[in-house]
Amino acid sequence: MPTDSILILGAGGHAKVVLDALLRQGLRRAGVEVADDGVALQGREFLGAPVRTLAACMARRFHVAIGAAAARERAFGRLRGQGRVALSVLHTAASISPLAVLGEGVFVAAQAVVGPAAQLGEGVIVNHGAVVDHDCVVGAFSHIAPNATLGGGVTIGRRVLVGAGATLLPGVRVGDDTIIGAGALVARSIDGGGTWIGVPAARMKDKEA
Repeated sequence: MPTDSILILGAGGHAKVVLDALLRQGLRRAGVEVADDGVALQGREFLGAPVRTLAACMARRFHVAIGAAAARERAFGRLRGQGRVALSVLHTAASISPLAVLGEGVFVAAQAVVGPAAQLGEGVIVNHGAVVDHDCVVGAFSHIAPNATLGGGVTIGRRVLVGAGATLLPGVRVGDDTIIGAGALVARSIDGGGTWIGVPAARMKDKEA
């Protein structure tokens, strides 16, 4: 099994961003394998690399390039169970403090900022232009979307989506499996669950059956 190749699991938009970051690090396209379970994608070309089944990919190192948190978490566990090793991908144009703590399989995009003493759990995505300020804790498989801002000391749980341009004020806490809508302002802590939108953010009411 080759040890110098990298497996990207996923062949959608986020995978393009991950591949771009890897190429900017100097990785050659020949060193990348792309896998996707989508039958319609099998055998197609993905930015110069053929899309294969996971069984056909031999790379030991992997990065799960799937935006949906639950699916990313499942795929992460599946690949680890095969004895593969999660690889973090950090864009060369990101600003990451040497005092930050990053889990396995993290992705940090161009122009993103990760401040000192910030902690990113495994499988976390910090997308383009997002800011994770000092002393923040971001739970595993959460996604900080483009231009979102976490003020100092913010804590968010697992599988949280912080939408594009959203702002979480310093010190607030957000529980697991919460969605913060694009442009929302979170001024107080949220126990977890549901979708929160607006300024200040309020929970969307569930639709009646």
